[in-house]
Amino acid sequence: MLPDLHTQQPMTPEQLAEWVTDARQRTMDLVADLDDDQLVGPLLPTVNPLIWEIGHLSWFSEKFVLRDALQEPPIVPHADAIWDSGAIPHDTRWHLKLPSRQETLVYMAQVRDRTVARLLDKRCTDVVRHFALYAVFHEDTHTEAITYTRQALAYPAPTLPGLSGLSGTSAADAGAGPLPGDVTVPGGQFLLGALRSDPFANDSEKWARPVEVAPFEIARAPVTQAEFAAFVDDGGYTRPLLWGDGEHWLRRTGAEHPLYWRRDAERWQRRDFDRWRDLEPHRPVSHVCWWEAAAYCRWAERRLPTEAEWQVAAGAEPGTDGALRDARRPLPWGGEPTAPEHANLEWRAMGTVDVAAHPAGDSAFGVRGLFGNVWEWTASTFRPYPNFEQDAYRDNSWPAFAEGRKVLRGGAWPTRARYVRIGYRNYFTPERRDVIAGFRTCAP
Repeated sequence: MLPDLHTQQPMTPEQLAEWVTDARQRTMDLVADLDDDQLVGPLLPTVNPLIWEIGHLSWFSEKFVLRDALQEPPIVPHADAIWDSGAIPHDTRWHLKLPSRQETLVYMAQVRDRTVARLLDKRCTDVVRHFALYAVFHEDTHTEAITYTRQALAYPAPTLPGLSGLSGTSAADAGAGPLPGDVTVPGGQFLLGALRSDPFANDSEKWARPVEVAPFEIARAPVTQAEFAAFVDDGGYTRPLLWGDGEHWLRRTGAEHPLYWRRDAERWQRRDFDRWRDLEPHRPVSHVCWWEAAAYCRWAERRLPTEAEWQVAAGAEPGTDGALRDARRPLPWGGEPTAPEHANLEWRAMGTVDVAAHPAGDSAFGVRGLFGNVWEWTASTFRPYPNFEQDAYRDNSWPAFAEGRKVLRGGAWPTRARYVRIGYRNYFTPERRDVIAGFRTCAP
């Protein structure tokens, strides 16, 4: 039986079936208020047509769980020809003859119900359970992507049923303020990557090997909107020497500030879905690309952490002798399951909160906000670990290794709590600004 990722306790078939149902419901809820034209949307390189994307998610579940693991016939005979993301070029997805909205929703429900029934069958195998969990996490990544799409296309913020007891920002979170300063992390040896005993790992995390990490100083919190605004106001986007190799991106795009910002009179504002708001100074800057993060670091005479440094700051502990102790914490705050007081996840605040919020989520070194709010760019390029072993889903990591993508760590405000893990490696190309991504810095 599969263990729970965080508690290491056995995951019951009922819990896994509940996750399957929950993941599918979240997908449906995120598009429920959109009309048929909005479900298609304009052809942009950073988004998918949502009507295609929600069908693809069900196709993925059906292919790996029902068809591959259980050898069942396809529900839609031509499904591979319209929903296989590895075979269908991005731009082609707007020109396919897809099932109608209602037909797609029926298909989504059929795959969900059949998967749940197989999981609750006493004859269900660990192979089926593994791929069902894999499909849940795949859907969790896409529900984040659907959230990005709604922001990119200036659709209204989604209304999500079932969050009435969790949604909104608490007074403590709203007024938490900044969290300046660095913490010192001692150097030592650390196992970077997944162990074979871990309950779950993506292929990009396989397999662990020891790395030496020198002592370093890392910011207690991500860079805030106020701090980034100071960089913009100081001419950060007009000084080519700050951009290094990113100067070509700067010239090509003509960027003068973060993607969703504008100047209103003497104030900076940001677009939050379909509404403009004054910048909240102590919230983390978001929707900045890797080039923007790197330029800020040069301006501030700082640097981005490597992914190994990020993981050490999140999951290691100070030893009694002052050296690094590789505790391999599953979460920054230890082994306690993720709760609302630990991190801003699960769409609860429907946006970011102040960087000093959630002190209960601090790592052993006092680093805050490692999960929730924004994904964090690192200095590292996304490459396979030396002991890389490809998953059954071959498109998960392998095609991205040659694209110069950069590693992001942590999680953002729409990331599912069940999905966050210290070892998880997210990755995007360095020009992507639509992602809910920010960064923290290290002393040089």
